Amino acid sequence: MTVSSPKPSFFALIPCAGTGSRAGTQGPKQYQPVAGQAMVLHTLAAFAAVPRIARCLVVVAPGDTFLQPPSASVLIAPCGGPTRAATVLNGLGALARVGAGPHDWVLVHDAARCLVTPRQIEGLIAACEHDAVGGLLAHKLADTLKAEADGRVVGTVERADKWLAQTPQMFHLGALAGALAAAGDTVTDEASAMEAAGHRPLLVPGGAQNFKVTYPDDFALAEAVLRSRIP
Repeated sequence: MTVSSPKPSFFALIPCAGTGSRAGTQGPKQYQPVAGQAMVLHTLAAFAAVPRIARCLVVVAPGDTFLQPPSASVLIAPCGGPTRAATVLNGLGALARVGAGPHDWVLVHDAARCLVTPRQIEGLIAACEHDAVGGLLAHKLADTLKAEADGRVVGTVERADKWLAQTPQMFHLGALAGALAAAGDTVTDEASAMEAAGHRPLLVPGGAQNFKVTYPDDFALAEAVLRSRIP
């Protein structure tokens, strides 16, 4: 008699331990108000609207008490590390301790990408749930790319095969944990760690509005987009 394996569940992991030094804010940028509430709450609302997400884990810095769980399905883990990779790896361990298995899917998403939509999250799940590796939302590059030296153009870079990596990035918990542990703290996203482990993540079209709020001007743009979505 063949015993079938249980279907993998879907978990969200939100690294929320950064300081946002480029944003020009007094405190962590993910807690700055945008369209009436802290930026990270817009992010959490998008995941809360996706029924297939079993639980959402937010990884904050030790001692950070700003964020209170908005619902029972959101967990706060004060185990953020000195880098994004360390924070995500610690978060994966926390998810495992609350019941996530190595074959379950984890969608890692930037707290500061507060414009992601439930439809984009659902689209990533649909595209990747039967893939052997997993993948990420990404946006096809439209602008001309220039190479620079000493403030001057030294060449034009071919853009036909270039994409801007976005989040969520969706991989099996066990595979991602192993890839991050092997890659170390130098990788800046989860796909990079999977690539270093020899995998080829799937590119799933995202959208221009799914940008990461990074610089002071980005707050006004995020505010305008969020206000435009209010019925």
